[in-house]
Amino acid sequence: MIVALALGGIFLDAYDLTSLAYGITDIRAQFGLSPVAAGAVSASISVGAIFGAWLGGVLVDRLGRYRVFMADMLFFVVSALGCALAPNAAVLIAFRFLMGFGVGMDIPVAMAFLAEFSRLRGRGSKGSRTAAWSPAWYGATSGCYLVIMAVYFLLPAEHHGLLWRFTVGFGAVPALVILLVRNKYMNESPSWAADQGDLRRAAEILRESYGVHAVVADDAEDAPRRPERRGLRDFALLFRRRYRARTVQALVIGLAQTFGYNAVAYGLPLIIAGLLGQAALSTISASLVLNLVFAMSGGLLGIRLANRPGAWPTTTAGFAVQLAAMVALALIGEPTRTGWVLAAICALGAFMFAQAAGPGAHFMSFASLSYPTSIRGVGIGFNQGTLRVGSTLALFFFPVLSSGLGSDVFWVLAGAPVLGLVALLAERWEPVGYDADAGTGR
Repeated sequence: MIVALALGGIFLDAYDLTSLAYGITDIRAQFGLSPVAAGAVSASISVGAIFGAWLGGVLVDRLGRYRVFMADMLFFVVSALGCALAPNAAVLIAFRFLMGFGVGMDIPVAMAFLAEFSRLRGRGSKGSRTAAWSPAWYGATSGCYLVIMAVYFLLPAEHHGLLWRFTVGFGAVPALVILLVRNKYMNESPSWAADQGDLRRAAEILRESYGVHAVVADDAEDAPRRPERRGLRDFALLFRRRYRARTVQALVIGLAQTFGYNAVAYGLPLIIAGLLGQAALSTISASLVLNLVFAMSGGLLGIRLANRPGAWPTTTAGFAVQLAAMVALALIGEPTRTGWVLAAICALGAFMFAQAAGPGAHFMSFASLSYPTSIRGVGIGFNQGTLRVGSTLALFFFPVLSSGLGSDVFWVLAGAPVLGLVALLAERWEPVGYDADAGTGR
């Protein structure tokens, strides 16, 4: 239940990030936005996520996983309703920023739960469960397009411009449900409680959540709490000699995958409708198929590949396929024949399959499993907050670049997997199967 609820938060993150992807064209028309203003609307959620992740990562380690996990759901409920009712672009940007802040806070704590409520190896391992965020993410994007399609058929044609409002507002419903269920079933991470020196609480959680008859040894009752840290010293720990190379590699991998993913996945409606010249229903259907068939299957494969061959080989292969897909799309250009349109859609599908199975699934493993419990939240938060800079740039500049460059924009996007491959080939670090608290690996 705890793992499912952690993935439920990831589901909401993806739904909220995707909910305006299709509607950005209608938003531009409704509010009379320029390409730059439309980029600001798209990027505002990512800007909020930057600050939410940085702050959330620190709070996760200081206050505990449970408190932050409950608080961030309120951001989802309020911001979804605010976006749906926004009277102008300024209000929409403000609530999208608030939504992003909730997304940024949620991911560090969700990934910490997945890492700390899982065994080291075998079925249900840390590696496979941190990789499980990928199919959960693509399940949410597919669900978002299903909601769009349902509303498309329910609304009269003259009101199709309101599709984005219904889609965004619907996100408040699952957020409220998850908040209530979390309140009933969630518990604090026993790893975090023990790391804080509260061994009695850790033993109590093990008994309540696992049915493990855990007791505290008499000579361990007075275990001291770890001293609280303040300010930038929390992040400075990530750049100590032991963790520096892991931190930099995880960050570069994350920046590479998130720039490419945000431009392609959130730009799907723009790519299909604009560059490939398809109508509204075809755009919705193609986006749904690409997410449900290609991305979901890739994410499920990523879970199976987590333990063997591991995160490093799978991520490397994923970036290589993405590079080939971007080059193919650039060479195809703006197709005028049906065969070339289908070839372009297949290339998009190959990109998303490789993303979901490789870097999309496992960049979280590099960020989550490379650090011990004491700094795991800070590590994930720093990684997420900083790589959101890449997603912000992608969301802001992709509408501008695609308008100015057309299909040549794919040559620019091809640089993302190249950067990821360089980071991976620089050092072969395998986080899956590594016990960060004990300092031992496979």
